[in-house]
Amino acid sequence: MSTQHTAGSAAALLQRHRAVMPDWLALYYGEPMEITHGEGRHVWDGEGNRYLDFFGGILTTMTAHALPEVTKAVSEQAGRILHTSSLYLDRPMVELAERIAALSGIPDARVFFTTSGTEANDTALLLATTYRRSNQILALRNSYHGRSFSAIGITGNRSWSPTSLSPLQTLYVHGGVRTRGPYAALGDAEFIEACTADLEDMLGQTGGDVAALIAEPVQGVGGFTSPPDGLLAAFREVLREHGILWISDEVQTGWGRTGEHFWGWQAHDRAGPPDMLTFAKGIGNGMSIGGVVAGAEVMNCLPANSISTFGGSPVTMAAGNANLNYLLEHDLQGNARRVGGLLLERLRAASAGLGVVREVRGRGLMAGVEMVEPHTDTPSPRAASLVLEAAREGGLLVGKGGGHATSSVLRIAPPLSLTVAEAEEGAEILEHALRTVDTELGGESTQ
Repeated sequence: MSTQHTAGSAAALLQRHRAVMPDWLALYYGEPMEITHGEGRHVWDGEGNRYLDFFGGILTTMTAHALPEVTKAVSEQAGRILHTSSLYLDRPMVELAERIAALSGIPDARVFFTTSGTEANDTALLLATTYRRSNQILALRNSYHGRSFSAIGITGNRSWSPTSLSPLQTLYVHGGVRTRGPYAALGDAEFIEACTADLEDMLGQTGGDVAALIAEPVQGVGGFTSPPDGLLAAFREVLREHGILWISDEVQTGWGRTGEHFWGWQAHDRAGPPDMLTFAKGIGNGMSIGGVVAGAEVMNCLPANSISTFGGSPVTMAAGNANLNYLLEHDLQGNARRVGGLLLERLRAASAGLGVVREVRGRGLMAGVEMVEPHTDTPSPRAASLVLEAAREGGLLVGKGGGHATSSVLRIAPPLSLTVAEAEEGAEILEHALRTVDTELGGESTQ
């Protein structure tokens, strides 16, 4: 189907949007689009154009659009009761908590549900600082953990840090970005050794009075960057010497998206499970679910009452249970490994010789294409934006991210039920978009 779009109703809606929404609320595309409905791995805009969706509402539509099993569970639960709050026993919430606790790998696990990843990370920070009686937090450079006041205070990505004020003292360590920075030229073992020495040196300066290290196993907003397998295990050994907690931010990496593992932390598993694990996005397949998993001692450390009005609502929990059922019964982790591997291979082949592509990286169905000024190492938000537009014209939706205060990385994260045929189709569209932009910017492909 043609993907030519017209000004029409989208232009009128954009005008209304700009009249009532904040200026800092970003929209994709020169002519922003309204997505009206979806099915499987496809969505449609207000003008009736059909797109293959390789971003899933920021890695949130994890299984498929309009998945019958999830919509049926939501409808049936909504017909019984929509809301009660955490002040009452909630059967769907207990059922989902039992399953997540068992899947987490954390001994004697407790689960607290929130409505977003931001709120989940807030809760983890509250638990860590209370348990350790310290407001010092270690975070990785280039990190992103949410948009709340405390989450911004541990975000090592300038593009997403609008204020320097924070209730926390944050210390940033190396390790989140493998191919840039002072240790990029080192081999993997030497890279891990250098980053671990950096961590030890920093703790020596602070006296070790730190509450926790929070880390994304694969940095999402930062452009799908990740350290060598084993880095967080090496960090964990140092942290244990000081009694410092480890929080694994699995908001984007959880539920099998990386293919090889169910959780991102498992790529570093000689350290064992983290003390806390935060999750959100994909588990609800579009419904607002977030949460924290922690051992009982840490989870129960708060000396005052706390509840959640909307966290763990019956409707969202029904969706989460149905979505998790589908994920496990259809081995979508295995599909992410198989189809994701093919997609990454295809993207690397498509990018070979292009002057505007620095690197294709990723794990499973989580791929990043880093765009640069032709034949340089200079990040190019312009190139990324041009490819985003060209991909849309071809019928494909992708996202953007990246560090260095630029959105120069194409973020590719389709629903985990992506088929081989759809992976090939999306790769072909993206290859055409990349080659078009390479020619436009003077990349002069070497192929």
